[in-house]
Amino acid sequence: MYTGRTDTPCCLCGNPQTHSRIEVPPRAVTLMKNSGPIAWQDIVGPVTIQFCADDWELVCDLALEMGHHPLSRCNVAYASFDLREDFEAMLTETKAAPDQRALETRLHERSQSVLAAADDPLTETRALVEATVIDAALDDLAASPSAAD
Repeated sequence: MYTGRTDTPCCLCGNPQTHSRIEVPPRAVTLMKNSGPIAWQDIVGPVTIQFCADDWELVCDLALEMGHHPLSRCNVAYASFDLREDFEAMLTETKAAPDQRALETRLHERSQSVLAAADDPLTETRALVEATVIDAALDDLAASPSAAD
């Protein structure tokens, strides 16, 4: 039986009525509020964050006009992600942490192709915002050696 949340509120204000969502790499969790107890290395797949309509306008302005991300203001408790199963205690063996580099590379390459097609009228604003947030977050993480631990 599944007892977890099936929907996530706006990661900035907690509003349950969300308008848009974006995906970020697992390591980007370290840039979010309240991320201390979360082992980002154990996250399987991308992290999804959602925004209400009012906050989405702010995020669009921040990303598209300033080339920055809102992650430092996002509450990780409102993010959606999957953690790997932990059977280490039962099996008395330690599993290797998942290698997140392939996922990060895939998300980065996807964001680069979206940004390269920014002038294409078929490129959605949501995709541009997501690509900008991913690039800005990865740049921040590259500048911060402690986030790679």
